[in-house]
Amino acid sequence: MSNRVIPPEVEVLGQSIMAMIGGMELLKARAQRILAENGIPQLEPMRWYSMRSAITAIQSIEQKIGPVTMRAVGRKIPEHAKFPSNIRLLEDALRSLDVAYQMNHRGQQSGNIGGYRFEPAKGGHGGQMICDNPYPCNFDHGIVEALCERFRPKDAMWVRVEHSPQSCRHKGDFACTYQMTW
Repeated sequence: MSNRVIPPEVEVLGQSIMAMIGGMELLKARAQRILAENGIPQLEPMRWYSMRSAITAIQSIEQKIGPVTMRAVGRKIPEHAKFPSNIRLLEDALRSLDVAYQMNHRGQQSGNIGGYRFEPAKGGHGGQMICDNPYPCNFDHGIVEALCERFRPKDAMWVRVEHSPQSCRHKGDFACTYQMTW
C-alpha cells in the first residue's frame, strides 16, 4: 500500500467510484455499506467525493473481501471512469491511462497524487506501466489488464500482464511496475 499522503482537497469523480460496485455485483449491498462506512453514503456519478474516503473504502474492500475482488474492481474502471475518446490502439490506451486518472481526480494543485506512466518495449510487443498512485496494487493490476484485453492488437493471440516483484508499493516501494507482453 502506498504511503502517499493525500491532500484533503483532492477529490475523485463518482462514476469512477461506481467501479467498486460494478466489480462486486454479487456483493453490491456490501460494497455500498463499505462506501457508506467511509463517508460516501450516496453515490452519484457526476458528484465529486473525497479521495481519502475513496482510498479508505478501497483498502477496506481489499482487506475484508480480498485481492481477487480488488482486481475485479480495477477491471471495471475502464467501463465506468472518464477516458479520452478515440482510443483505438493498445499503446494509445496505456498512454491515456494517466490522462484518464487526471480527468477523474481534481484538487491536485497542493500535492502530488501520482499517476501512471507507460514505457513501450523496444520492438513494440510489450512495455511496462509504472503506477505511483495511492491505489492498491491489485486495483491497478485490474485496470491495466482490462485495457490490455479491450485493446489487444489484432495480431496478438494474448496479452500478459505481470506485477514486477522488483517494484511494489505493498512492500514499501514508491511505485508498482507491471510488465506487459503481447
